[in-house]
Amino acid sequence: MADNSKIKVCIGLSGGVDSSVAALILKQQGYDVFALFMQNWHDASTTLHGDCEWEEDRFVAELVARKVGIPFYFVDLSAEYRKRVVDYMFDEYEKGRTPNPDVLCNREIKFDAFLECAKKLGADYVATGHYCRKETVLDEKGREIHRILAGADPNKDQSYFLCQLTQEQLSQAMFPIGDIEKPEVRRLAHEADLPSADKKDSQGICFVGKVDLPTFLQQKLKPCEGDVVEVYDAYYADNEQYAFLKSTLASVLKDGESDVKMITDYVCEDKSVPAASGDCPFDMEKLAGLSDEDLLKLSQPVRYDIKFETETYRSGRKHIKKTRYKDNPYGKIVGKHDGAQFYTIGQRKGLNIGGHKDSVFVIETDIPQNIIYVGEGHTHKGLSRSCLRIDPSEIHWIREDLRMNVGEIRRYRVRIRYRQPLQDATLIMRENGLYILFDTPQRGITAGQFAAWYTPVEASLSTRAKDTSVEMIGSGVI
Repeated sequence: MADNSKIKVCIGLSGGVDSSVAALILKQQGYDVFALFMQNWHDASTTLHGDCEWEEDRFVAELVARKVGIPFYFVDLSAEYRKRVVDYMFDEYEKGRTPNPDVLCNREIKFDAFLECAKKLGADYVATGHYCRKETVLDEKGREIHRILAGADPNKDQSYFLCQLTQEQLSQAMFPIGDIEKPEVRRLAHEADLPSADKKDSQGICFVGKVDLPTFLQQKLKPCEGDVVEVYDAYYADNEQYAFLKSTLASVLKDGESDVKMITDYVCEDKSVPAASGDCPFDMEKLAGLSDEDLLKLSQPVRYDIKFETETYRSGRKHIKKTRYKDNPYGKIVGKHDGAQFYTIGQRKGLNIGGHKDSVFVIETDIPQNIIYVGEGHTHKGLSRSCLRIDPSEIHWIREDLRMNVGEIRRYRVRIRYRQPLQDATLIMRENGLYILFDTPQRGITAGQFAAWYTPVEASLSTRAKDTSVEMIGSGVI
């Protein structure tokens, strides 16, 4: 058995059960462990219950450290968190994009500012309670390559949140519970009588807590009333971009394939239909033949520009003169909102629109015009897209040795949000960006979010025999 006593590990102890059990495992494995609790947020007025979650979390974390028998330290990183995560969030929402604060927190805080603080305290590694696995292998030249594998618990895999980490950051990272499933983590916590054993999992924005997002964003973004416009199916029959999307996708299908699919099978995050890993419906030579301009247009969503004309009429016994909108075959103004920047594509809560059989979803936010466009039902054409683009400046390779060259085409499995089942897709690298073309349409592709791509683990590279997991290769901002 290896002697780990000379390896100093800092566990980021949050007060939750996952990091608590991670600390316990490290201690049992003989590492020289100490706990570091970071405070990243002060303003309790932004949380739904209005109390200081971090104070309770710190108290529990300190009890856990005492129970495990490790030193406990505290660091205030709230200034860094506000500057590098929260201010970025405000800026992105103001532009009509939807950022992922958890991904940013890992890249900018946990494995940067927090890591530097831990190293000043003598740490060789930083450990967290993420449900993912790390493996280190040697390449042909004997250089270390650090790999992020999906966690053993398929319901809790959190590798997506680490999709922006670098090889340097991974070289100093440990994930002690990556091989364990959540029920076992709870069991270990109870067995060790840890104070966090029954603590509920945290929700909401990383280190801020459960918030009402519009209220949170209104700290910097001013409300501004605008129209909510429902888009009817007739709009797509006459839309040039939608016709281009359909005809271009059809043109690159393999010979013998049926008509191109334009609407997703998505129902909800836990019930979405995972794409079966199989044959790609697209012909690689045909895809290679598409110009950069064709791919750029293929990656762009349908835009909405529905004009409403007014007419006057007389109403009531006194024939009072009133104004109303004329009927429009493409859509209808169905409500008001407090600011397009407070909404995101795919959102259905908070719209306050009645009179529909099915749920109503946001399909576009027009920030300059302050208009929200919505559609009824999961099968609305505006909710589905097949292709997205990542700008060259936003492409990030975890496996730098597998970086794609311009003109190269590869098959990967991709997710565009946490908990989404991996989807089969073709990645096409061009001068003007990396294009991800899904085998089946995806619901709610949203600018500002992260797309992460994975590949099945090769048994020859894995230290675990019969490993059927996946490795995350890279990511990028949509």
